[in-house]
Amino acid sequence: MNRSPSDPIRVLIVDDHAVVRIGLRSLLSHTAGFRVVGEAASVGEGVQLSAQLRPDVVLMDVRLPDGSGVDACRRIKQEQPDARVVMLTSYSDEEAIVGAVMAGASGYLLKQADGERLTQAIRDAASGASTLDPKATGALLNQFRQLSARQAEAELAGLTDRERRMLALIAEGYTNRAIGEVLHLSEKTVRNHVSQLLRKLGFQRRSQAAAWAGERRLELPPE
Repeated sequence: MNRSPSDPIRVLIVDDHAVVRIGLRSLLSHTAGFRVVGEAASVGEGVQLSAQLRPDVVLMDVRLPDGSGVDACRRIKQEQPDARVVMLTSYSDEEAIVGAVMAGASGYLLKQADGERLTQAIRDAASGASTLDPKATGALLNQFRQLSARQAEAELAGLTDRERRMLALIAEGYTNRAIGEVLHLSEKTVRNHVSQLLRKLGFQRRSQAAAWAGERRLELPPE
């Protein structure tokens, strides 16, 4: 549904705690530019009401009695790709944060957030932007760092110890002669090994291999 900038943002609240729903409804009802169009207390109700009411933004609790709000978000996005869902939770759970982002959530806020931050997150979601709580951002970045580290290790798994040492030395700017001195090989032998290594990695120039190794923070393995 297309919404005019002058129209209030229509919000569906999904939370199994009545007190929380009352508080959110009161906050939004007393803030210009918002209108609560419905409330739900479970995943099933939330998905059903979202399909019926087509709200501009769904405020979704992460933990619900019949399942996960992340799963509800995923179901809503599958049925309504343009839907905007903001996750609201009491817990800075790394797994839930990553899951929510992957499910297509437009925001992830802790319930400790003040009213101004919450209403701004809803406005951002309605306009197509995203909002993450600072604690959630840190947890998400930590997950992606771990994922990147695992991916880098998988990419390096096909290299022998000698190839890893040679690649690390290339990344540090060593010449073929200098690499030979470190590895106790002739310059010609090093040149041949470097050529084979570049072909194995799919590069044409050693500068490409050096940059690739630098991005993966490849360190010189012990002898």
